[in-house]
Amino acid sequence: MERIGFIGLGSQGAPMARRIVEEGYPLTLWARRSASTEPYGDTAAVVAATPAELASRSDIVCLCVVADADVEDVLLREDGVFAGLASGGVVVLHSTIHPDTCRRVAEEAAARGISVVDAPVSGGGQAAAERRLLVMAGGAKEDVERCRPVFETFADPVIHLGPLGSGQAAKALNNFVFTVQVGLALDTFALADGLGMDRAAVAQVLANGTGGTRAAGILAASGFNTAGLRQARSLLRKDVDILLDLARAGGPDADPAGLAELAERTLAALENPDPA
Repeated sequence: MERIGFIGLGSQGAPMARRIVEEGYPLTLWARRSASTEPYGDTAAVVAATPAELASRSDIVCLCVVADADVEDVLLREDGVFAGLASGGVVVLHSTIHPDTCRRVAEEAAARGISVVDAPVSGGGQAAAERRLLVMAGGAKEDVERCRPVFETFADPVIHLGPLGSGQAAKALNNFVFTVQVGLALDTFALADGLGMDRAAVAQVLANGTGGTRAAGILAASGFNTAGLRQARSLLRKDVDILLDLARAGGPDADPAGLAELAERTLAALENPDPA
């Protein structure tokens, strides 16, 4: 079996890594904080002292860190992944980052004979634990297919969208649309209040009617508490900015002006204690 390295054991990455090792893959972990690797003491996973050591023990290295700068640091630092990964290895970028960062990293990787796949995910930690995470993959077909069995330990479906960066573009689009739908849901329930309707009953109508959205369902399931959405605001902000940057680069045919206005209004509303 391919030897797997995994870096980024947060709320999303941790259940992904656990599914990989529970499926029998040789797994090596690295984290800045030892507390992040302690929960794997009941598995066969090995903990490395540095990203380079992890890479030297791996054929495929998966990153699920937060930001573009984190990805570049873990890969390019003196004791980083590129210092230890042998030619022929693959780096998988599960982090949600700009497609340009993927391409910049891939140039550095290519000089070392290393391939890069971008494979951001959607669905949350529980979906990973239940093997139903969505993986949006970009990269050479042979590299994506090589990684697919690993992805399938925690994901269904795994969708190959095209060349490197395509997965990131799809993730940004997905989260942009979700942000817009959150704004629409907030407006919808506010309208229901104004009409004297019971918002819980309206939520049931939307859940069973053609007007429902995932965002409206999430908001209703929380009891119309926006705390979770407010906590996710910075991540939604990042993804909206990526999508708008890609749209600007795409020219006038990719102009999402109307939706962008609603997305911006949604993000502003989520700064308030209870915009719903």
